[in-house]
Amino acid sequence: MYNAMLKVFVEVADRGSFTKAAESLYISSTAIMKQMNILEEHIGLQLLIRTPRGIHLTEAGKSIYKDAKFMIQYSEEAIDRAYQAEAINRQTIRVGTSALYPCKNLMDLWGRISDEYPEFRLKVIPFEDTNTGTAYRDIGKKYDLITGSYDPAAAGDLCRFLELGNRRFCLAMSKKHRLSRKDSVSIPDLYGETLMIMKPGNSPINDQIRQDIEKGHPQIAIADAPHHYDIEVFNYCEENDYILLTLDGWNDIHPSLVTIPFEVPYSIPYGIVYSTEPNKGTKRFLEIASSILQN
Repeated sequence: MYNAMLKVFVEVADRGSFTKAAESLYISSTAIMKQMNILEEHIGLQLLIRTPRGIHLTEAGKSIYKDAKFMIQYSEEAIDRAYQAEAINRQTIRVGTSALYPCKNLMDLWGRISDEYPEFRLKVIPFEDTNTGTAYRDIGKKYDLITGSYDPAAAGDLCRFLELGNRRFCLAMSKKHRLSRKDSVSIPDLYGETLMIMKPGNSPINDQIRQDIEKGHPQIAIADAPHHYDIEVFNYCEENDYILLTLDGWNDIHPSLVTIPFEVPYSIPYGIVYSTEPNKGTKRFLEIASSILQN
């Protein structure tokens, strides 16, 4: 409902830097600069003063900045209300889906619900794996729920969780890797290899696996993955012949990688992640799902 470049403009203004805005938005600083040039050309006004010390707003930029924040907020609220109205009136459950949060996790449970409660419909809403916190913030807005592993640290007070089961830790590696034909991989099998693990501080279970390896197995090199996995992390491991700590639910993400069970005494819960204040249709759906899981 508004030009997406306005949101980029606001981020640049808030950060005072193309580089910092790019880090926040997970796109390149070159792409940021191109969008700002296009925006200024489209409006016919100079909005930004570019200096070696940072970015500053012109008087026109200050005016646009103020109104842009209002337009973005108003548009997002209008869309949220429209989505919520649709979900309530039609009993449509909007399920967010991505490579790391595939809606197929819901299929077994959905089959049981749809047979007894035909009034429910599923609408699949794709999203990109850019930031787990962003995915959680969009629950109840762009979609009603997502399914996958649950990260309490990233979720905070944003959402709640209905457990469906547990995911086993696995290792993703190139099909040409020396370990790729094993049925499972132990920690000593990794001696001499580089293992990529999520940066510390985001997942207690991942941190525990890292700690076990660092303390007891210095023969394994550890590389930091970003706090949040996306397809680029899998691409990076394939290109550099790294081994990636992953989950058995992510075995089909990259066609050049194989996923093998990892012999560690840990697992991570997966299930339905939903808003702390679900709409009536979603709340009813979750009540039914919970009842089925208990029987």
